[in-house]
Amino acid sequence: MIIASPLVTVSVYGQRGIREGIVYAMIAAATYFFFQSVIVVIHEHIHSTTASLLGRMQDPLAIVWGNPLTLDGWDEGVSYSDLFNAGLGADAAVIAVMPLVFHAVVVTAGMYILLSPALENNKWSFHLVFWFIIVNLMELIAYMPLRAFAGNGDIGNINHGLGLSPWVLFFWGTILIFLLLGILFFRILPRANVIIAGDSRPVRYVLLFLAAFFVFDWRSIFCVILLPPASAGWETGSIALIACVLVILLCRPGLTWIRRAEEHVQEKTGG
Repeated sequence: MIIASPLVTVSVYGQRGIREGIVYAMIAAATYFFFQSVIVVIHEHIHSTTASLLGRMQDPLAIVWGNPLTLDGWDEGVSYSDLFNAGLGADAAVIAVMPLVFHAVVVTAGMYILLSPALENNKWSFHLVFWFIIVNLMELIAYMPLRAFAGNGDIGNINHGLGLSPWVLFFWGTILIFLLLGILFFRILPRANVIIAGDSRPVRYVLLFLAAFFVFDWRSIFCVILLPPASAGWETGSIALIACVLVILLCRPGLTWIRRAEEHVQEKTGG
């Protein structure tokens, strides 16, 4: 159990605590955007490499490069229309789905590592794996539940190539996402509060706010905040914003279940 001494109180609520929160927020944001840029390159190259291995693309490095921050303009360089016209819908579906398989494997493996004792005494390694999971989980959320009914893009190509109803990926994708979100915010977040934040309440708030903001796709949330309701993407942005606010309310520092979960982590880690 954390015993709040005067020194800790100053650290948590005073200028030092606020400074710790600001510094960690900058570190976390920089980590996220770096990983985001890396992941978008990996994502497109998984498409192109799969296409090359199937004999449907000559040069797997010939992707179309876009903006690494806004994620606009990226393309794997695969002509899905040619594949469908040639009756190669199954190949098109495999090419489209492989990055999503990659993201799911990374998130699952990363969560297993964070829930194990492997990194409980290594704050910065825990930090890196935590934010790498956030980036990959954001990709899954952006594709599976939110774009399940899209007629184009990765999900549209999977549905078209395999002749699936959009409801199939929507149903199973939504179940998977809810499961992963539950593990992230109800099991891993309390561990991050102890291992990364320590006695700093501001850092706890940074972890929660940025994790929720990024995992529910900050671009979609900005669509709601900055654009009128008639704009494209406003509906999905509204869902993302509601989910973000709900998670923040349910997992905010100081709640009884959060404190008990943190105490359990401290008992196991000897903190």
